[in-house]
Amino acid sequence: MLNPPTRMNELRSILLAEDNPHDVELTLAALAEHNLANEVVVVADGEQALDYLHFRGRFKLRADGNPAVVLLDLKMPKIDGLEVLRAVKQDEKLKTIPVVMLTSSREEQDLVRSYQLGVNAYVVKPVDFQAFIEAVKQVGVFWAIHNEPPPGSVHVTH
Repeated sequence: MLNPPTRMNELRSILLAEDNPHDVELTLAALAEHNLANEVVVVADGEQALDYLHFRGRFKLRADGNPAVVLLDLKMPKIDGLEVLRAVKQDEKLKTIPVVMLTSSREEQDLVRSYQLGVNAYVVKPVDFQAFIEAVKQVGVFWAIHNEPPPGSVHVTH
């Protein structure tokens, strides 16, 4: 008898690409507040985010599979969030990964460009601590637990 399908999202990693250590700390605290069991992989720039997604550099030997969601800061060193988003959405192996822009930018051009490139959600980081925690918690819970990925997108290998 075949085993019933399992909800792979619950065990898949969350990739957090954020260069501000304070925002990383707040994001991790918000995700932990909801007791998400997902591993959160933190990278400090867009180049590291792409290395993780493409199994390069220090992530060469990471476990197979795509993350449940990528939480992506817009303004990062080396490669900015828009370029990472463009690379993800143009790659057949990566394009089904939900990408949430988690940014302090309220510039309309950043919002429009993000959606033109295929972002799944655009969340402006609230200045208020509790509002920031709540926003990240809701994003994490939705994309890591409730969202159902398309068939075949979970076990992508390199």
